[in-house]
Amino acid sequence: MAISNQQKNIHLLWRAGFGPAAEELAQISNASPKAYFEALLKGSKKSPAYIDVADNYLKGLVMGVDDVGKQQKKELTEEEKRKFRQQSQQDIKNLNLTWLGQMVNSNQQLREKLSLFWHGHFACRALNIFFQQQLLDVIRRNALGSFADLLKEVSKSAAMINFLNNNQNRKGHPNENFAREVMELFTLGRGNYTEEDVKEAARAFTGWGAGLNGEFVFRKNQHDAGTKTVLGRTGNFTGDEILDILLTQPQTARFIAKKIYRFFVNDVIDEEKVNWLGNRFFQSNYSIQALITDIFTSNWFYDEKNMGNRIKSPVELMVGVQRILPMEIANEETLLLLQRLLGQLLFYPPNVAGWPGGKTWIDSSTLMMRLRIPQLIYAGDSFGVKPKDDDDQMMGMKEAPAKMKNFSAATGKQIQAKINWGQYLTYYQSIPREKLAASITAMLLNSSQGINSNVLKNYTDASGRESFIKTTTIQLMCTPEYQLC
Repeated sequence: MAISNQQKNIHLLWRAGFGPAAEELAQISNASPKAYFEALLKGSKKSPAYIDVADNYLKGLVMGVDDVGKQQKKELTEEEKRKFRQQSQQDIKNLNLTWLGQMVNSNQQLREKLSLFWHGHFACRALNIFFQQQLLDVIRRNALGSFADLLKEVSKSAAMINFLNNNQNRKGHPNENFAREVMELFTLGRGNYTEEDVKEAARAFTGWGAGLNGEFVFRKNQHDAGTKTVLGRTGNFTGDEILDILLTQPQTARFIAKKIYRFFVNDVIDEEKVNWLGNRFFQSNYSIQALITDIFTSNWFYDEKNMGNRIKSPVELMVGVQRILPMEIANEETLLLLQRLLGQLLFYPPNVAGWPGGKTWIDSSTLMMRLRIPQLIYAGDSFGVKPKDDDDQMMGMKEAPAKMKNFSAATGKQIQAKINWGQYLTYYQSIPREKLAASITAMLLNSSQGINSNVLKNYTDASGRESFIKTTTIQLMCTPEYQLC
């Protein structure tokens, strides 16, 4: 079956962004996929604004320590540390919701989608709002730029240095965590280095640290300046030189290309295409824009086997619903609860490997919750599902702030949302009544299978045109097929 222009564009919008927005529905069937990608690229050219949600109390606290620290060493008191942790947790929740809002509303869809990918690739948990803000800024600024620059900035970020214990990496007592993860998860991939490479590289990263407000600090007296041998090269290497050595390995380009292919194209790897992408990525000096352009402008990206086969992550699902059905949510904290329930709470990855994705997004409880979300938004029904008391499921938030603990099976919660149906209804106003169901289905389910029309009739309100459009839309969003993109 021939794949229509509309199907190709919807496929592109879900993979290179978070799905179509209500205001762009009319142009989806008309613009060419190439023109659409060029528009996405153009819209994401501008460097994003720094997201700053840190509380003024914390800013004053850190500034005070920094100023005094220039004359004498000053430590935070235990009470100050406690307040710092509590306020940081609250601020990280605000950072989560602010970034989520950017994914929904920003015209930089390609940049934000790539940022979500890199957020998982450089997975990091840090209960310090300044560290998290800085790392997010590094990722968003470099999301479309040079992977070499991105790797180096992430590696020197306070969030990653602290998460991987490099503040404890000293001459004579090397800590291998940082060096190991840089090789295993960020560049080469497991099996492409030796234990000796890790040990030697760890020595090169000795002395790398970070201050309280997130600045990179090189402690020369803690650095091992001796000779090291890493990946067959010998010298008095520094941490920067180790990163350069990793970038000279074609395997690094292939490892990143493979991971990008799995995220943006298909969980089932096509080795020939990944090798081609990896070679091109390496030859382009790690240009991320060149890599994703090779993918999104290729003919094979639009092969039927690559369409409608990927399970949306919880964040993609929630953002996509809000884009096509613009809404005002009075109690945004419910979005944090939904992220926890579905297994993807931004800034709280389960471990340094990030979220595994794919079929791991779905189990008996998460699938049922996913299928309820559109109806919960539309009807304002309450839900009373308590997140599992498990550190992995709770993304490191077993000791959750009080607001989060209030969400329980005993009380129940509503998503207090008001959907702005205007632009969405306008798109369908010229479509004949008998073709409405098929048209809505084609826009929401980018699959050749579709939905049995008789099933829809049992759950939609056909008393009026507007109510039919609304209820058909919500019911389609509550299907297993809508979980795919």
